[in-house]
Amino acid sequence: MKLTYYGHSAFGLETMGKNILFDPFISPNELAANIEVSQLKADYILVTHGHQDHVVDVEPIARRTGAKIISNFEIVSWYGEKGLEGHPMNHGGKFKFDFGIVKYVNAVHSSVLPDGTYGGNPGGFVIWNKEGCFYFAGDTALTMDMKLIPMTCPALDIAVLPIGDNFTMGYEEAMIACDYIDCDRVIGCHYDTFGYIKIDQKAAQKAFEDKGKELILLPIGESLEF
Repeated sequence: MKLTYYGHSAFGLETMGKNILFDPFISPNELAANIEVSQLKADYILVTHGHQDHVVDVEPIARRTGAKIISNFEIVSWYGEKGLEGHPMNHGGKFKFDFGIVKYVNAVHSSVLPDGTYGGNPGGFVIWNKEGCFYFAGDTALTMDMKLIPMTCPALDIAVLPIGDNFTMGYEEAMIACDYIDCDRVIGCHYDTFGYIKIDQKAAQKAFEDKGKELILLPIGESLEF
């Protein structure tokens, strides 16, 4: 599995010969100005919730690439009315796609689509195949439901967790989440994009290190294989 960071909470995953995008908010993000959205490949787009800072580039990418949108029923239905193909899921369910199994898990947040349409309950995704297993938390507070992940999914190789605080858990809670999900290797997201969520990166990484955990803060455009 190869994961590439596109800023904020946007990632690309290459696995099993497929290209998967998560929460593509790229074109309005000044920090991601070096990313050519029109060049990104996508077979699937996974959307955790409906907020604009997670969906703004979904429609143009899906129209250009023909990517299938995977999200909750409400979000997939909203894009379906725009003529875009999708696969709806809901909490606790899993489905086997051609790139692996996707399980839709709980997130504690809010969700509304850019035009004010109700965006359903927010969620996260656990994805696994013969190449590995990882958890993409989406925007969430620390929740006891995270303890269900190691009980219902294969052992995680890595987790993508929000660490910016204010709208999601901060890095202190993300360290607790590591214990809940039984994974001490974390890629941080949802931080530094705008004022409310700016963090002290060195302090965050040291806090993880002091607890025997690893916090990876990828530069925008860089990748990690696991």
